This record gives sequence, C-alpha cells and structure tokens, in this order.
Amino acid sequence: MRILLTGASRGIGRAMAERLAGPGVAIGLCATKASREHDEAVTACRARGAHAEALVGDLGDSTVPAALVSQTVAAFGGLDAVVSNAGIMLAGSLAEIDEEAWDRTFAVNVRGAWLLARAAHPHLAATDGAFVAVASTSGVQPYPGGGAYSPSKAALLMLVQTLAQEWAASGARANAVSPGLFLSDMTAAIYADPSRRAAREALVPLRRIGDAAADLAGVVAFLISPAARYITGQNIVVDGGFLGSIQAHLAGRPKAGAA
Repeated sequence: MRILLTGASRGIGRAMAERLAGPGVAIGLCATKASREHDEAVTACRARGAHAEALVGDLGDSTVPAALVSQTVAAFGGLDAVVSNAGIMLAGSLAEIDEEAWDRTFAVNVRGAWLLARAAHPHLAATDGAFVAVASTSGVQPYPGGGAYSPSKAALLMLVQTLAQEWAASGARANAVSPGLFLSDMTAAIYADPSRRAAREALVPLRRIGDAAADLAGVVAFLISPAARYITGQNIVVDGGFLGSIQAHLAGRPKAGAA
C-alpha cells in the first residue's frame, strides 16, 4: 500500500500516520514546514516497519498538491491511496473575518484537496485506489464563530461526492470522514479546561471526547483498504452519536440509555 497523507506531523494526522504505517506500507507524510514533530512522525512510521518519506508543502499554494503527488509517485513507484487531512480554521464571525481569511481557509481546506485529488486521480485509477478527505461535522451543522471553516467543510463534502461520481468508471473511489468532538491541536485549548471538557462530554451519547488514534484512524484505514472497495461518495460521521442527539437535550425529555 502506497499512501500520501497531508497534515501528518501532529494531532489527528499523526495518529492516522501511525495507524496506517506497517510492513509493506510506503507512506509520504506531508507537513506545511519541516519541524521536529514532522521528523518524529516519520521516525515513528519507520519504527512500525513502513517506508516513510517526509514531504513539505503548504496546501494553500496551488503548485504544491501536484508536486506532492509527483514526489510520492517517484519515491514509491505508484499510489494506492491519498488521505487529505490538512486543514485550518481562522476564527471569527462571518461579519468580522476579512476576505484574506476566507480565501485562505478555502484555499487550504477545499482547493488544496481538489488539486490533490486531481493530480492523484490518474495514479489512483491505475490501482483502483482511494481518496479520503478529512472533513468535519461542522460541514453538516454550522459552527458559529469559526469563520469560513463550516462553509469550507461543507464544500469539501460536496467535492468528495462529485469526485466519487466522476471517478467511478475509472475504479478510483472518494469518501470523507467527519470527526465530531475530538481532541486535536485545534481543540486542545478548549479541552484543557476540565469543566468545559465535562460539559462537552455530557452532550455526546457515548459520553466522551473522541480519540484520533482509537476512534478515527481505523475508519480511514478501512476506507482505503480493499474491504471498502464498493464504498464511494460517502461521508462517514465519527462523532459518538453527537449529531443525532439534539432531541435528547431538550428540557423535559425523558432520559434514555442511563448506565
């Protein structure tokens, strides 16, 4: 299995990298810039028996996605899977953020994923390969105060569905995963407050915040595997039941599922 993974140096990306790495796996780990964390991610994957290569590039730069694909194919001789995980959030209300913040968010979260998919498609078609985009439940339900984050993730979900339809005849697949309340670099400050974490956990039917290594990485591994060869155009929501639980939080509703 030959994989290109973006946003790979820390957090959710690092967890996915280590889950995907193993004997017989070649994985290109892309980070925006060289760093100690990036080096550690590559070392961790190699320790698991994978052929791991460090790649550097800002997905907001339109020249980078195709270059990453070319470098990966040159290093591994082909490509079986792309996991588009790189993403940013520039906080602020839509009335407050400027055009630069809007454009930057869409450039990384949507255009970068599209250009990555476009460059990768000929190689994925040759191997009946898979493209997986890491979206968010914020692409299904709005996230006020997150700037262009929710609109960009909603666009990413439609991008994946369109890719799936256009690629189907070639044998290449495209899917998305949408994490709910997860501990990540983006949310670390929120969950550092124990009372805030407890309040959020209480909103999740499974009563805990998601762990990328235990709860998300395996879903991505499944989607790029032959076991998912008949799955395309799907958004797999990984949220502990959060999105479907609004009715349970209404005052006066009977409590169900108590331990």
